[in-house]
Amino acid sequence: MNLKTLKDMGSLAGKRVFVRVDFNVPLDDDGRVRDDKRIKLAIPTLKYLLEQQVSRIVLATHLGRPKNNEANLQTDNVALKAAELLGEPVAKVDDWGENGLPEAKIVMLENIRFHPAEKSKDEAERDTFGKHLASLADVYVNEAFSNSHRKHASMTSIPKFIPGCVGLGVEKEVEAISKAITDPGRPMIAVIGGLKADKIKAIHNLMGKADRILVAGALACNLLKAKGFEIGASKADDEGMEEQADLVKEVVRSDKVELPIDFVVADDFSETANIKTVSADSIEPGWMALDVGPDSADRYAKQISESKTVLWFGPIGVFEMKPFANGTMVVGQAMAELSGTTIIGGGDSASAVKKLGIADKMTLVSTGGGASLEMIEGKELPALAVLQK
Repeated sequence: MNLKTLKDMGSLAGKRVFVRVDFNVPLDDDGRVRDDKRIKLAIPTLKYLLEQQVSRIVLATHLGRPKNNEANLQTDNVALKAAELLGEPVAKVDDWGENGLPEAKIVMLENIRFHPAEKSKDEAERDTFGKHLASLADVYVNEAFSNSHRKHASMTSIPKFIPGCVGLGVEKEVEAISKAITDPGRPMIAVIGGLKADKIKAIHNLMGKADRILVAGALACNLLKAKGFEIGASKADDEGMEEQADLVKEVVRSDKVELPIDFVVADDFSETANIKTVSADSIEPGWMALDVGPDSADRYAKQISESKTVLWFGPIGVFEMKPFANGTMVVGQAMAELSGTTIIGGGDSASAVKKLGIADKMTLVSTGGGASLEMIEGKELPALAVLQK
C-alpha cells in the first residue's frame, strides 16, 4: 500500500510523538486488564520510539463503547498495564491535554471516545478535535490497525496537521494481508464463517483471488437457504442477504465456493440439548445447525493441508460449547500444521485459535476483524489512505 513507516520519518530525536494505539482490551469487574495482548503488540513501536530518544510519547486509545463517559471505561488501568509491560512510567491525563500535559516522558490520554467529536459524522468537527490533538505532538503514528477502517478524529484528522506514519505492528499486518491477497502461495484457500451477511462481499471479491472458498458457520446456512434448502431454526441474516441478493446469486453459483455437506444440529442453543449429525439437506424444522459435521470438517481440513496460503475469517461453529467445537478444532489444527502462510482475521477466529492454544503457530493473528475483512473486500481503509507516501 506504499505506506509511510517509522523508518521513513528519519530521526525522531527530540520529537513529540502522538501514537494512536488500540488498547481496547477486556477488563475484569474491578477494572483491571484481563487480556493484555493488544497492549503487548504496541510495545515494539513504543520501545523503538524510546530508542530514538523522542522527547515525549502521547498515547491515545478508545476503550469500549461509552455512552455517558462511564468511570469503568477510563484509561487509568490501561495506563498501569502499559507501564508494567513497557517497564517505564506512564502518566494518565484526565482530559485530552486541554489543561496541558504533565512533565512525563509517556502520557496516556483519557478514553478518546469520551470526546463527542472523535466519532462525529461532521468532518469539520472531527478535524477541529484532530487539530487540537495534533498540537500535542510533532509526529503521528497509527498503531491501531483494527480501527483503521474508521473515519475518526484520532485516526484520519490528526495526520492532516502533522506528518504521520504507521507503527511496526500495523506495517506487519498490512504487509501480511496485502501479500496474501495480491501474491499468495498457491493453492490459496479462504475459510469464511460467522453469521453476518456482510462477509458476502468478501467472498465475492475472493472469488477472483482464491482457489477455493470454504464457507462455514451460520453464513453457510444462509447460503444454503438461498439455494432453497431447509435450515430449520438455524440463525439467518435475512435482511443482510436480501440487501446483497445479486451478489448472493453469484456466490452460490460459483464453483469456487464450497458449502458443508453435513452439520451438527441441536434442538436448543445449549450444551445439554439433544444433538445429532445430519446431511445438509436434512435439517428439520425446530433444529439448528451449530457446527459443521465431521465429513465437512475433514473435507475442509484436507484442502487446507494441501494449500500454501489460508485466510480464516469467522468461526466454524459455536466453538465456545464443547459439543459444537469440533469443526473449529479440526480446521484450526490443519492450519497449525501447515508450513505455508496462515492468517487469522481477528475477532472470534482469533479467540478460537487462542483457546485452542495454536495462535503462535499462525503467520498472523490480525488485531482487526473489520479492518482486515475490508482489505479482503478490496476497500480502501481511510486511516491508512492518509498515511500513504
